[in-house]
Amino acid sequence: MKSQNTVMDVEGASKAASRIVFLSDIEEEERRRRVPTSEEIRQRAFEIYIERGRIHGSDLDDWMQAERELQEKIQRDRKSSKGSELRR
Repeated sequence: MKSQNTVMDVEGASKAASRIVFLSDIEEEERRRRVPTSEEIRQRAFEIYIERGRIHGSDLDDWMQAERELQEKIQRDRKSSKGSELRR
C-alpha cells in the first residue's frame, strides 16, 4: 500500500512541477510586452518611500504611484520612438 502512495506522490509532484512559473519568466514576459517589471516598480516605490521621509503605512500608494509613473514613462518613450521612426 505504501508503494501506491509513493507513486501518487511522484505523479502529484510531476503535475505541480509542470505548473511552476519562474520569476525570470514573468519578468521576461513583462519586458516583451513593454510594461514595468515588478523589480522596477519595487525599486521606484522604495525611492518614493525614501522621498516621503521613510514614513510607514503608504506602501500600496507608493507601489501604485511607481507603477503609474513607470507606465507613463514607457508610453512617452514609445511615442517618441514612433516619432523618430517617422522622421527617418
